[in-house]
Amino acid sequence: MKFLKKYGFYFLLLGVLSDFLTPYILGIFYPELNQMTRVMSVFGDVASPVRGAFLVWSVVSGVFFVLAFPAIYQSVVKTSRTLAILLASAIGLYGIGDCIFTGLFSIDTEQASWTFSTWVHNIGSGLGYAGFLIFPLFLVILYRKTGDKTRSNIYLVLLIVSLLSAGVYGLARIPAVNDLPVLDKIGFCQRISFFFNYLPIVVFGIDRIRKP
Repeated sequence: MKFLKKYGFYFLLLGVLSDFLTPYILGIFYPELNQMTRVMSVFGDVASPVRGAFLVWSVVSGVFFVLAFPAIYQSVVKTSRTLAILLASAIGLYGIGDCIFTGLFSIDTEQASWTFSTWVHNIGSGLGYAGFLIFPLFLVILYRKTGDKTRSNIYLVLLIVSLLSAGVYGLARIPAVNDLPVLDKIGFCQRISFFFNYLPIVVFGIDRIRKP
């Protein structure tokens, strides 16, 4: 446990790097997939030529996030036990729900109706993404509590940008409007959203590593 508390934030950054690079590296081996119009989970579809690599990679990324759990909790618990639990849980929820579940329960786009695996995948992904989105909110509250207005304002800006990008991605999933320019590129919207969702995590991780 001491090892995880000491190096947990490195695992956090490894999780971000691993998860973020997944579609771009696997895309090299799946050139026929249009990443501008297809979401990342399609890499794990039963018809995908890189399905095995994607599923294993997703689980590995999720494990990195879970390994960061003790360090996140330990770094915040002296300020607030509740916020320590919420911050660690938000990352844990994303690592388990959106990464590990993605690797263990793949989707099948050829099926007319959702299979059990698809249900678990989508529910886990939704819950994990929720943890992803609210993580910076807890950081805003944390630094307001400690009186660090600068960091609180930084995470507030990151939270707003993250929510806005997630909103655009959400619109791209709605059939009534997803034929509009930009929104018709759901893969692009997802990747932009994930980039801004990752920023608060990266900033937090680097900040904690640098902190003496």
